[in-house]
Amino acid sequence: MLNKILCVDDDPITLMLCKKVITKAHFSKEIDSANNGEQAIQYLDKLLLESQINTVVQLPQLIFLDLNMPVMNGWEFLDAFSRKKYSDTFSQTKIIVLSSTIDPNDIEKAKSYNMVIQFLSKPITTRMLDFLCLS
Repeated sequence: MLNKILCVDDDPITLMLCKKVITKAHFSKEIDSANNGEQAIQYLDKLLLESQINTVVQLPQLIFLDLNMPVMNGWEFLDAFSRKKYSDTFSQTKIIVLSSTIDPNDIEKAKSYNMVIQFLSKPITTRMLDFLCLS
């Protein structure tokens, strides 16, 4: 069981479903959420600040990331997350793209980001979580 997950999606129903499935599968103790990439970056910035003050800050071990969102989409988030500011502190955080797209170019592009470990189609299911390899 993971300690903390961040779900990033602009659809409140998808976020609710994601939280319910993760809880039902006992996949994570804590589930945080953001409605777009910009909110996710603000969340990470808050954790960065907390980690400078308090050495015992729980960082997300996994991020479920949608690609198509307003304000800041998943690609823009991945570009921002790849910067040294985040890559050092969040080096153990892995990302699973959870998207409704079936475009093979999106799947290939996602593979170009080192922190992306999987590309899954929505909706998330307990069966998907059972088969995830997080090592």
